[in-house]
Amino acid sequence: MTAGPHIPESGTPSEQPVDWPALRALARGAMARAYAPYSGYPVGAAGQVDDGTTVSGCNVENASIGLSLCAECGLVSELYARGGGRLTAVSCVGQDGVPVAPCGRCRQLLWEHGGPGLLVDGAAGSRRLSELLADPFTPEHLAR
Repeated sequence: MTAGPHIPESGTPSEQPVDWPALRALARGAMARAYAPYSGYPVGAAGQVDDGTTVSGCNVENASIGLSLCAECGLVSELYARGGGRLTAVSCVGQDGVPVAPCGRCRQLLWEHGGPGLLVDGAAGSRRLSELLADPFTPEHLAR
């Protein structure tokens, strides 16, 4: 069995400046391609990677609702399809283009690929992921 990724318990935001308007625009573009016929709630997500590149994703629903994928799932899939890296900033937007908070499941997903210092866009400004997910499940729990 190979070791999983190391997720630091403390993290600091990237030294790279975050262009929030550009990330929101990328998220809005992804949201426009969402497949949301059941909820009618399209979501797009865009992330800045530690190498300065960006990734995006949109929600893809399924008639079996539990099989639906959130926009952040698509974002992380693109991150790894492009070779990996660490997310440093993420913006998720709804149909009106305004930032929305990632759901609990996606906060856990983002923790794994960005860590506690990941900056998350919000209507009231950005916050570290550690403020949104206070007690994540980490690979260290599996080693116990």
